[in-house]
Amino acid sequence: MKRLALLALCLLLASQALAASKELYVYNWSEYMPDSVLEDFTKETGIKVVMSTYDSNEALYAKIKMVDAKGYDLIVPSTDFVARMRKEGLLAPLDKSKLANLGNLDPKLMNRPFDPDNTYSVPYMWGSTAIAVNTKDPAAASVSTFADLWKPELKGKLLLPNDMRGVLGMGLKRLGLSLNETDPAKVGQACDLLMPLMASVRVFDSDSPKQALLNNEVQVAVLWNGEAFIAAGENPDIRYVYPKEGFSLWVDNLCIPKNAANVENAHIFIDYLLRPEVAAFICQEMGYSTPNLAAKAILPEDVRTNAIVYPSSEDMDRGEFETDLGPAVKAYEECWMRLKTE
Repeated sequence: MKRLALLALCLLLASQALAASKELYVYNWSEYMPDSVLEDFTKETGIKVVMSTYDSNEALYAKIKMVDAKGYDLIVPSTDFVARMRKEGLLAPLDKSKLANLGNLDPKLMNRPFDPDNTYSVPYMWGSTAIAVNTKDPAAASVSTFADLWKPELKGKLLLPNDMRGVLGMGLKRLGLSLNETDPAKVGQACDLLMPLMASVRVFDSDSPKQALLNNEVQVAVLWNGEAFIAAGENPDIRYVYPKEGFSLWVDNLCIPKNAANVENAHIFIDYLLRPEVAAFICQEMGYSTPNLAAKAILPEDVRTNAIVYPSSEDMDRGEFETDLGPAVKAYEECWMRLKTE
């Protein structure tokens, strides 16, 4: 009887281990991966993807820090947070021998200072944070700069992202400064400039900001290009504006937390996402720019040439990629607290 009980226990533990090996826990941005991609991956591999979502890099970082990089097998931080989490030992190095499709990625987005040699990260998608306007509203239609958002006619018609860097970047750009300014005094000046704007904000939203535009709750929204792409597809009156002062560019990256349980499955999924046909489909569905050159080559022309998805070289020249702020992040966090509470 004891042997039978022991055998039963061993079989149970083995079945549990097998079940665990067929799971993948992903912590990703809201509305950032089509459900059909997850379903097709599971059909092909038998690996079930369990998706949880967040609406800011700060939320992602706080959660991963709190759980000591356990509980999730794949996360999608932006460049500055890849650098921060890498320095703090929260990420596991990638095994590139398991990423056969890595060569599809644009060399210009690889081996960047935030992660030399892409030891810990693989670009997933990139894009911009700029302004979407409803041209049916005269005040909104006239917006061409961040400075225009301070116009009294837009009071109560404005949406801002629930994103510290995105919001503070507006103030910094208005002052002619870098998005990556580290002088606390200059960050303070940008904060003071932004304070009066808070009275015009109807809502902060990074989960699905396009909905407020489509529902006519707001007429102007500072948001990510993918949200603007989908909104413009549903309402042709919505236009995406690259502010004259400059704007934020970013890359979101696939990373494996240091204490992930299903590392093998994470590599399988990363390589799946790097397939040209998969990456192209995600780009079309989400409206963000794919860093996958093989995928870009097979995109429909109306997507490949869409200025919301791929800015012109003239617009790109005004864009700036966010980098890790180091200790200067404290000044940003203090300002963000002021903006959200005062």
